[in-house]
Amino acid sequence: MLRLAVAAAGLGLGGADASAQPTSYPLQVENCGQTLSFPAAPRNAVTIGQSVTEILYALGAGDRMAGTSLWFNDVLPEFRAQNDRVPRLDNNVPSFESVINKRPGLVSTQFEWMVGPQGVVGTRPQFHDLGVPTYVMPPDCEGKNNLVGADGTRTAPFATDSIYRGITQLAQIFDRQDRGTELVTELRQREAAAIARARALNLADASAAFWFSSADLDLDPYMAGQKGIPGYMMRTLGLRNVVQSDEEWPTVGWETIARANPSVLVIARMDRRRFPADDFEKKLAFLRADPVTREMDAVRNNRIVILDAHAMQATIRLFGGLEALTDAMANLRQ
Repeated sequence: MLRLAVAAAGLGLGGADASAQPTSYPLQVENCGQTLSFPAAPRNAVTIGQSVTEILYALGAGDRMAGTSLWFNDVLPEFRAQNDRVPRLDNNVPSFESVINKRPGLVSTQFEWMVGPQGVVGTRPQFHDLGVPTYVMPPDCEGKNNLVGADGTRTAPFATDSIYRGITQLAQIFDRQDRGTELVTELRQREAAAIARARALNLADASAAFWFSSADLDLDPYMAGQKGIPGYMMRTLGLRNVVQSDEEWPTVGWETIARANPSVLVIARMDRRRFPADDFEKKLAFLRADPVTREMDAVRNNRIVILDAHAMQATIRLFGGLEALTDAMANLRQ
């Protein structure tokens, strides 16, 4: 089994020749159909979603944060010192009151289903009416309809430009342009290198399927659709996604997946325990015991890749996921 730990190795921000100008306030930023105004860099920012949290840590803005929430994996080691100083409002969904009680100058969310038209924490107007600007990470609103499908449906294939745009805008909002430029430069280089290495393998009709979790192990699993983040990973590395849906994480029966017989199975490892299948060990036990899944080539030949759940989302860990998946593809030739 290819137990490949994914970390954002090499996220040291030195080495780039960055000369970005300081932010000129007041600043206006266009974000997911909203115009946000900032008289100064926000203090007491609250984040909902690990993606935006770790981006702000990577920008060195942890000192501006008053609370975090919605975590899938443990914080990266290089961000632990910043994270230890920031209160965690909830491991999953924080209440509207807990967020507002921090008197935030910005609420930034990874997912529109948290803060959006039907936000489970609150809507953007609810926050804006209290004078609190909200920033939605671009990957979750650009080319995606979050009112269709359980986790939204992509209207256009995901591209990493939306991650880079989010990093750049957050760096501008918090006056961390130099760090933002360095981070984007490094991630672009890592992305290009992983793609080039995977394409050079020239694998013939290699395929994959990504299993995030399941509401119950007896129920159909949540698998990655064609146009989401894992779909991008497979597409750009030269792997065929056996799941045809454009939904972000549709439920697909194991009989359907077994008939497609992917070359590689990628399963999510997470520290969250919302569902039993959040535990990757339970995923592995199921795959090896179930009469349908145990006959799949990927299971019989131990072609199972374990990635942090956060590496399957629009985050800075995605690039480590690309590298780990490329390593797994190299092993297909052995």
